Amino acid sequence: MLDELDQKLLAQLSEGLPICSRPYLEIGTRLGISENDVIERLKQLQTNGIIKRFGVIVKHATVGYRANAMCVWQVPENQIDEIAAYLLKFSFVTLCYQRPTLSQWRYNLYCMIHGKDKETVNAQIAQINSNSQMRNFEHQILFSRKCFKQRGAIYRN
Repeated sequence: MLDELDQKLLAQLSEGLPICSRPYLEIGTRLGISENDVIERLKQLQTNGIIKRFGVIVKHATVGYRANAMCVWQVPENQIDEIAAYLLKFSFVTLCYQRPTLSQWRYNLYCMIHGKDKETVNAQIAQINSNSQMRNFEHQILFSRKCFKQRGAIYRN
């Protein structure tokens, strides 16, 4: 059960962290508690499974990244970990994960690449695929056509 202060803290998080050098201090000031109390309460909320993960949402278009591509590969199950580790070595790969295949969709390894333009992203994908092992895997490049609203989790009682 969440107490009133935890509920207020979660409401603050739903708005996003303040953009400043000490966001937990800022939230603490708003709630009338210390920076350390904010951090400790967040740790407890994570330990209790109320907060599943905590991260940053980058609005790529706002910072000039207009070409965003989801790259998908069909990789044998016994090679997923090895190929995912290879993909994650590239600084331009911002996300990499596995999904089950479907009868109409045989791809199981996904990664996201954000670039300033399509030419850059295509060159980065070519760099990934230059590895002789990668040439064995069927793949597709799916460029985003629309930027959807990005936001963090909303916590409700």
